[in-house]
Amino acid sequence: MKLPPGLEFHEDIRLLVYRPKGVIDEAEINRVIGVIEGIEAGSQEPFNRFSDTSETHEVELNFRYVIQASLHRRLSHKGRAPVKSAILATDSTLIHYARMLALLTEGSSIKVRVFQDCNEAAQWLGVSPQLLAPKVSGSQDQSC
Repeated sequence: MKLPPGLEFHEDIRLLVYRPKGVIDEAEINRVIGVIEGIEAGSQEPFNRFSDTSETHEVELNFRYVIQASLHRRLSHKGRAPVKSAILATDSTLIHYARMLALLTEGSSIKVRVFQDCNEAAQWLGVSPQLLAPKVSGSQDQSC
């Protein structure tokens, strides 16, 4: 499956990495949900998620949309194996929405945690911090 910009799937370790840039709005969240559901439809194997929002500069969401999207994911993932979704956020608005997502998926097979430190997110996901580090063109992978 060819993924759109900002998304990469590491099939060997079953990890989807999402690095939004600029604005996060309903269309962007719908795009990512579509990718997640496409991968889920193509395989019954679970996969974890990592979202690095460090290059996001604006959030155009509202509570109603976040609640609807969270409940949709909760219901569409019902009966599947548990997965982890780590969200790296330092912006107060993104932290707020990410915590709301964590609250709305609590008790489901989607475990969401919000981190302000990439190394802690990597440890929780059980992956190398280098894997989660942003790729810098012309240089080797860095750690978080």
